[in-house]
Amino acid sequence: MAIIVIGMCALYALPNIYGEDHAVQISAGRDATVTEQMVAQVEQALEAKNITPKRIEFENEQILVRVNNGDTQLVAREVLEEALGEDYFVAMNLAPDTPAWLEELGGTPMKLGLDLRGGVHFLMEVDMTEVMTKSLEDAQSDFRTALREEGLRYRAVSLEDDYIDIKFRDQETLESAEFFLRNRNRDLTFTEMDDLVLRAVFSEAKLAEIRDNAVKQNITIIRNRVNQLGVAEPVVQKQGADRIVVQLPGIQDTARAKEILNATATLEFRMVDQKNDIRDALNGRVPPGSQIIDNQEGVPQLLEKRIMLKGNHIVDANSGVDEYGLPNVNISLDSEGGNKMSRATRGNIGKPMATVFIEYKATDERNEDGKLVFEKYEQVISVATIRAQLGSKFQITGLDSPKEARDLALLLRAGALIAPIQIVEERTVGPSLGQENIELGMQAIIWGLAAVLVFMLIYYKAFGVVANFALITNLVMIVGIMSMIPGATLTLPGMAGIVLTVGMAVDANVLIFERIREELRDGRSPQQAIHHGYDSAFSTILDANITTFIAGLILFAVGTGPIKGFSITLMIGIATSMFTAILVTRVIVNAVWGGRKLKKLAI
Repeated sequence: MAIIVIGMCALYALPNIYGEDHAVQISAGRDATVTEQMVAQVEQALEAKNITPKRIEFENEQILVRVNNGDTQLVAREVLEEALGEDYFVAMNLAPDTPAWLEELGGTPMKLGLDLRGGVHFLMEVDMTEVMTKSLEDAQSDFRTALREEGLRYRAVSLEDDYIDIKFRDQETLESAEFFLRNRNRDLTFTEMDDLVLRAVFSEAKLAEIRDNAVKQNITIIRNRVNQLGVAEPVVQKQGADRIVVQLPGIQDTARAKEILNATATLEFRMVDQKNDIRDALNGRVPPGSQIIDNQEGVPQLLEKRIMLKGNHIVDANSGVDEYGLPNVNISLDSEGGNKMSRATRGNIGKPMATVFIEYKATDERNEDGKLVFEKYEQVISVATIRAQLGSKFQITGLDSPKEARDLALLLRAGALIAPIQIVEERTVGPSLGQENIELGMQAIIWGLAAVLVFMLIYYKAFGVVANFALITNLVMIVGIMSMIPGATLTLPGMAGIVLTVGMAVDANVLIFERIREELRDGRSPQQAIHHGYDSAFSTILDANITTFIAGLILFAVGTGPIKGFSITLMIGIATSMFTAILVTRVIVNAVWGGRKLKKLAI
């Protein structure tokens, strides 16, 4: 068992030896596609500037150009940006140089944190005002539909700053509606006001839930958006009540990273207004319940203001072809979204439905709280005819090309941010500083390890050699496990955790060896001393390591960023040191000294 475990860890630690290549990554913008035929164009552009790449790879609709050093990487990016134009994103990155056979076995190097690898750090803030407004708009739309289906007539449903007022014709209808809405909406508080008005306000628990869900959903969508565009392996996590930390290790192109994260967009499905003439609307006579929005070609479309469904209900979207061989997009909704879509399309079969892309862009203005003011941009990206009542799964047709279908599917799949976000803090860590941190961290580990190895060798002689082997094995296992765990990232505090583990790992062997010495002084035979030494010291070692592991677990649970990095390596180090110091050393001691008649031990 010891050989298998050590062998597995050593195998998955191996990719870290091969290091990483400086690379230039080419991916497509919204109006372009990266194809395998572009590899020849990239080669020609580099050859014209006398740049010889290590190799060029095409995978997952992206091209990766590996070069020899950072200087060549900078020049290659400038050359390719000029050659390919604005339709393509050209970003600098670091790509693992792992052999193909290791990659097939799932071997990947350890993920390095921002402080070791260099990259970009953003602190983003969610606009909670917009979150609350959207939630109230959803409730307002839901009230209208529910009251209409229940046959309860109302005069108006108006939305104010933080509440909804429903005006009725008579007291009897108001009381019936209040009873109906209270039972249907347990998370809202209803109050009767003057002039036959029923006021609805979100409860405090619901407000807290809305805020929390907004941050969580934005975290998921930002992570999906960055992953799907192939930009490194991001660290995206919540900080405080309304902020999100985004770290992109290895990314040196700040402008490119900001472009991805600032794409704070949402999607809405609306019906095309066929009752009114768009020419009248363009002449200034826009119907009260309608709105003019341009499509991607700049052609104005007259749409109903009423929102059938928002993009936050989309679970999955994939491009394909329909029974006639025409491009389409297959969409899957969550259960709530499926119910909303079913109700909205029940009476609109045969009518056109528009998909509206909405983007919030920050302006230079700030509100009273000092936060950036966002301007809303809207564009119709698709108009499709409703063929039947839709549910949790439906298709968008009427697309011009397979490429348009793929782009729309990517946009839908990446998700819709539930609220605008703004970057409130931005930091860039250069790769040279990251490399310096790695070198200093490695020096600390090497010098700490060397000091312990020399001490153990001198003080415990032959048994010191066994302890030293276990200590080196422990380091290999830590690296192997860190490489195997998805999402585990090695940071500078994490390296400090490894240094601490080196000192702690040898403690167990010191306890065992000192106990063996005591047994020998008490007159026991070498074999008995070894047996009692391991057995007697085990409970002490276990207790000490469990308490330290619990401390590490608490640090991981309540800590952020660097603290988590430290606690991860600490907990992994405790587990591996228990394995190596007790099991591995016992295996070696039994193999060398076990079953032999000994008069003394070299300890």
